[in-house]
Amino acid sequence: MTFTASLSQFQGCLLGAATADALGAPWEGLTAELIFEMGPADRIVQHESGETIYYTDDTQMTMGIVETLVKCGAVDGDVLADRFVANYHPDRGYGQGARALINEIAAGADWRVAAAAMFGGQGSLGNGAAMRVAPIGVYFAADLTQVTKQAERSAEVTHQHPIGIDSARLLAVAAALATRSAGKTFDRTFFLQQLRDVALTEEFQWQIDLALQLEPFQSLRSFGNSLEAHRSVMTSIMCFADSPNNYEQAISRAIGRGDDVDTLAEMTGGLVGARLGLEGVPQRLWGCLEEHSQGRSYLLSLGEQLWKLRTTQPA
Repeated sequence: MTFTASLSQFQGCLLGAATADALGAPWEGLTAELIFEMGPADRIVQHESGETIYYTDDTQMTMGIVETLVKCGAVDGDVLADRFVANYHPDRGYGQGARALINEIAAGADWRVAAAAMFGGQGSLGNGAAMRVAPIGVYFAADLTQVTKQAERSAEVTHQHPIGIDSARLLAVAAALATRSAGKTFDRTFFLQQLRDVALTEEFQWQIDLALQLEPFQSLRSFGNSLEAHRSVMTSIMCFADSPNNYEQAISRAIGRGDDVDTLAEMTGGLVGARLGLEGVPQRLWGCLEEHSQGRSYLLSLGEQLWKLRTTQPA
């Protein structure tokens, strides 16, 4: 098919993800019950204080994906690994495995060897490959084969477990489908069926089969809320699928799950932003994002650079 995402969609994906990441970050690790008592989640998303909010490693690694696409027009593992190292700041909340891997690469290790050796040679099955991949879905939205191929390449730099790779494929395809759905009535069943067609692991196949049986807004407990990819990625996808036209509703539901809430919200926010564009992400929220050399203006600029590249190199 012939399709190119709009500038608003590129920027909406990035700002939607980063804003949700930053809103969820202070609540990471808390239970759903505590968040309900101290928030609740819908009030958290209102962000009535208007104070500056700060993104985590989720957004920082997403920047690396976009910077690589802008430079190469596709995912190059060596370039992406270099971007992860260049952008790395330990205070952004990187997990222990990611910190160790990035430090190894910075010290000269080949990312292929280092990533394959993680977790006793099994590779990582965390949600880190999925959390950063949505821009790939927006950029290659016209061609789902390219979406899955590029998502796999991006995942393998840090995640070589089949579940970790599959999670990136699914989130990227979800972003592509969300992008394609702009301006149309969202077909939840078709969306999930398309994801089922590309799922390779039993864990995700089972979860999508379950999702197809659920009515909107039924419990997401079976999909999990932790950092393992098969215990979080489908939760975010369902938060989007149930509220594709309402950014605040979608990310508040993600934050309300508890545990790995910044990543749950970040993945959800990127999908909604890809569908609705920047105008679908409340400016009163993304306007609170930190502003510096890699702050909100930089994210807007990255979105514009990626859009310009896409329009000069049509799919």
